[in-house]
Amino acid sequence: MARQRTLTEGSDASDHYKSINERPVDDISLEFFYRPHTITTMVICIVGLTYTAFTRDESVDWHSNIYTGLVGVLVFFMIISILTLPNGPFIRPHPALWRCVLGLSIIYLLTLQFLLHQDYNTIRAVILWFDPSMVNYTVNSEKEYGTNCWDVSTERLWGHVDWFAFGHYWGWGMKALVIRHYGILWSISIMWELTEMVFGHLLPNFYECWWDNLILDVLLCNGLGIFTGMQVCKFLEMREYKWESIKNIGSAKGKFKRALLQFTPESWTHVRWLDPNSSFMRLVAITQFMLIWQVVELNTFFIKHIFPMPAEHPICVTRILMTGLIAAPTIRQYYTYVTDPQCKRLGTQCWVFFMITFSELILVIKFGLDLFSHTQLSMMGLWLVLIVAVSCAGVWVSHVIYRWRHQAPCLPDQEDTLTPEKVSRFLSEVDTGAAPSPRVQRTPTKKSGGGPRKRAVKLPP
Repeated sequence: MARQRTLTEGSDASDHYKSINERPVDDISLEFFYRPHTITTMVICIVGLTYTAFTRDESVDWHSNIYTGLVGVLVFFMIISILTLPNGPFIRPHPALWRCVLGLSIIYLLTLQFLLHQDYNTIRAVILWFDPSMVNYTVNSEKEYGTNCWDVSTERLWGHVDWFAFGHYWGWGMKALVIRHYGILWSISIMWELTEMVFGHLLPNFYECWWDNLILDVLLCNGLGIFTGMQVCKFLEMREYKWESIKNIGSAKGKFKRALLQFTPESWTHVRWLDPNSSFMRLVAITQFMLIWQVVELNTFFIKHIFPMPAEHPICVTRILMTGLIAAPTIRQYYTYVTDPQCKRLGTQCWVFFMITFSELILVIKFGLDLFSHTQLSMMGLWLVLIVAVSCAGVWVSHVIYRWRHQAPCLPDQEDTLTPEKVSRFLSEVDTGAAPSPRVQRTPTKKSGGGPRKRAVKLPP
């Protein structure tokens, strides 16, 4: 006998604001993992806090005291996030994960607000406190990519295939999973290479050889990443989502497989960023999306340039990974907001992400005034024009490809097609005697069980 499965309140929510900001969990089969457990959590927190407060020796190292205090703040904020924050648009593997992601983004946003009110030396001292090895690091020690561009050899090409190349491939694969549109993905990819050219006079690390930009970045790393991600999207879109409760599975192997499938999407929604019936505001929304994306990427490089750190530094890597996690629900909420006329509000995660982006931008501008004093205004104007132009070109190319792929199929020969006009003309000819009337041939048939005789009607050709 199958066990009864329960539904949470609001499980009939459609794809509007509630479904992207507080998506309900349908088909709960293990109720234990979806109950709040507030009293139990509070008791565990009190016991753990008491043990930590009375067993640590605070007189050994004040650095350790600060680390422990920061970890305690982070842990308790994550617990509060799980108990109070909304689920967001995703519920797999568990809503608690995405509540923690929202909580992390809020902590990062609050950290940025604190840093905005400090001076440069204070922020630099905080970085050195976390990693004293950065005291002698300078941006001049970074690898240069734009020298001797016409000296092309197999060894040099292989030398550029470093972990950054794999990061490009993996990153664009993840972007494809959340954006799910070839036109927008290729537009952002091409626009980012143009952005590197425009901002090269401020960040020398942006200068790359033509074959590095065109072949290694756009075609190989970005292109393969986009293709891989879109193929995964195609597979997930065609997959049938019919979930069975783990309680109803008898074998241990089946239970283990069902537990692993919990880390896959619960469903997969087909997206349509460029609806042919949409208004001009859809193009504005796409352009705005591309602009914000470019700013997010630029913040990454300006932060590590103004506060000198290598790209592989834990602070930079943690920020990139956290941005990727935050971007997944953000893009889903932004997509619903710009495509669903019944969604009147921006999702919470999307709002926080936008505030993080502009807070980072303000931080970069505030402490990079000396760097930005060398900005060429003509290049900035060109950059804005390029964003609009690439957005429009991406939309136009996507529209052309869509019409080409969905053009009307070729109709068969009209001579062999039966149309209403031909039927009407034939009936009128029959009424006027111009055409032979149907002949009814009465064919006697053997009676079966005393039933009526059947008549065979033969129509003219």
